[in-house]
Amino acid sequence: MKVDELRVLEEDELSGRLRTARRELYELRFKHAVGQLENSSQIAKVRHDIARIMTVLNERELGISSIQEATEAIAVATAPKRKTAADEGFIEEPGDAPEPAPIEVTAEEEVEAPKPKRAPRKKAEKKDS
Repeated sequence: MKVDELRVLEEDELSGRLRTARRELYELRFKHAVGQLENSSQIAKVRHDIARIMTVLNERELGISSIQEATEAIAVATAPKRKTAADEGFIEEPGDAPEPAPIEVTAEEEVEAPKPKRAPRKKAEKKDS
């Protein structure tokens, strides 16, 4: 079951699928405890399906239509600004930008230099007796 398939379903259908998936998980756990379950990876698959269904339900509850739209909105917000007609004739010279003010450091803020590391000790030589 894929998330895209779940997103097109109605809320009551999703609730029904969630109930059946939870029931299936219960039955798989019971079979596993009794020793009748041959493929234990089915438990993980059902748990993932439950998580997908719950994710879609929570997205709808929070008003998030899809993750893809959210990532597209972030990409648009962080995209570099396009040049406009007013920007075309402007060329930034290296001397045009104001120089940053020097940062003054007080005695309290001074950072101490790290202590030098000690050289590793050599193994003691064995005494011949």
